[in-house]
Amino acid sequence: MKVDQPEVKLGTFEKYLVLWIPLCMVAGGWLSRYTTIGESIESFSIRGISIPIGLCLFFMMYPAVLNLRASELRKLRETPKPILLTFVSNWLVAPLVGFGLAKIFLSGHDELFVAVILLSASPCTAMVLVWGAMADGNQEQNVVNTSLNTITIMIFYAPFVALLTGIQNIEIDRWGLVISVLVFIGLPMLLGLLTRKIVIPWKGEAWFDDVYRPVLGRVSMGALLVTLIVLFALNGTTLMGNPGSLLLISVPLLLGFVIVVGFNLLMTRLLRLMYREAVITVIIGSSSHFEIAIATAIATYGVGSVAALGTTMGLFWEIPIMLGLVYFARYLDSKGFWSKH
Repeated sequence: MKVDQPEVKLGTFEKYLVLWIPLCMVAGGWLSRYTTIGESIESFSIRGISIPIGLCLFFMMYPAVLNLRASELRKLRETPKPILLTFVSNWLVAPLVGFGLAKIFLSGHDELFVAVILLSASPCTAMVLVWGAMADGNQEQNVVNTSLNTITIMIFYAPFVALLTGIQNIEIDRWGLVISVLVFIGLPMLLGLLTRKIVIPWKGEAWFDDVYRPVLGRVSMGALLVTLIVLFALNGTTLMGNPGSLLLISVPLLLGFVIVVGFNLLMTRLLRLMYREAVITVIIGSSSHFEIAIATAIATYGVGSVAALGTTMGLFWEIPIMLGLVYFARYLDSKGFWSKH
């Protein structure tokens, strides 16, 4: 039975996110060309780690892990089919598709190759809650899936990236990968769990879900956009001299979206899932955790690296694609694409 839930609409800030992202890229490029802000930002660092970027990365990640609800993982056995399909898509199909397309289009471009791997091996834990609600999907399943993704990223992300880059003989700091996961996922996860333990008994779960998390969600988006500006400010000159890099990485990213979305649409139909479960499976199984991908690229290659810029293209394309997928899924449902029983 379908449970009624309020219609979810994007706020003014989120509604124009598709516009803010390219504007931030342009702003960063302009700052790179006409100011010395990039050098000033780099000067605020400890042992090569930029303090401003570190703060931005933390505020990108911390709000996302607030979605983790350990208690929801007990419900995995109640609806195993869509959960298992999403798991297979996130940790088998998407990484292998990303690797295959990167090998075809990006051989010889090691940092761009790694950027694709970082994106394809990182299942989303944050924005999918918004997309799922907009699509009128099963939000209980959404919470279970995002909680599972938060845990599995801790376990599988570094090994998968190390394995796939190793097959391509790309040297990457494997201990740096582990440290990135611990710092950008593990630490925010621990703080998120502590926050829930402290804030919910103090202010109540309704206040936590309706006030605290939405405010931090906006902070997270703001931190993400500031990070984009800084990335392009630090590497704008190089980028303007070689804009083809971002066009080149866009090819495997866009083809990857088409293949993975197509796989999930086909499998949800073959498994006779109903719309509200199917749409969540397609959305989560086809999206990436661009925050951890950007953070890992910065930690591994540096703020002004091609790899860091490459991961931003995952964000650039994912937002409009996921918005389009929401409306496309609703259209397919109106045509009877998924099971009604």
